[in-house]
Amino acid sequence: MVLILCAKKSLDITLSRFFASAARIAIIVFAVLIALPKMGIQVTPFIAAVGALGLGAGLAVQGLLSNYGAGLSIIFTRPFVIGDTIRVDGVFGVVKEVHLAFTLLSNEDEELIIIPNKHIVGEILHNSQTDTILELSVGVAYDGDTDAAMKAISSKLAAVDGLSKERAIQIGIDEFGDSSINIAVRAWAKTESFHKIRFASNQAIKDALSEAHISIPFPQHEVRVLA
Repeated sequence: MVLILCAKKSLDITLSRFFASAARIAIIVFAVLIALPKMGIQVTPFIAAVGALGLGAGLAVQGLLSNYGAGLSIIFTRPFVIGDTIRVDGVFGVVKEVHLAFTLLSNEDEELIIIPNKHIVGEILHNSQTDTILELSVGVAYDGDTDAAMKAISSKLAAVDGLSKERAIQIGIDEFGDSSINIAVRAWAKTESFHKIRFASNQAIKDALSEAHISIPFPQHEVRVLA
């Protein structure tokens, strides 16, 4: 009932599930407290015993409680929501579910990644919404036309399926290498197809330079022999 009410109010799914779970637990607790006296069982000693057991259990499961505390912080502060792409503790993926004890992510390989919430709260968190930054680089010859190369690459990448249409592709000279001028490309790709899009983008860059007759030089080293 609570979940349906939250859905009608267009409340975030994470908060909706939390309120529904909290309501379910509260109803069960109140039902037990009302039923026990009617069965002739005194509630006060029972509450005292539960309190003592709770203190001992709390000391034994501090790690679990810290996950619950972090889960509450995530639910109420909402640094991310379901569908966002987050990167934390060296792991990234799309948020599928947020529970009190853990957050569930998924990636392109359809792996389910479970992160205890205590490893999210207090850490540096990257949230890129539905996309992940894609960074590529290609070298062109020093005597090549870099402006023509960048225009050809930009035009070709615009047709790659999965790259964001809302966020502009960034292209520019990254560095001057030993054998080439290196052009960097930064774009936003759908997280759930990240590597597929990366491969397609690399192919698009290669095709763009070939069609523009701009060469990608081989690494060169100058060797001098002193007699």
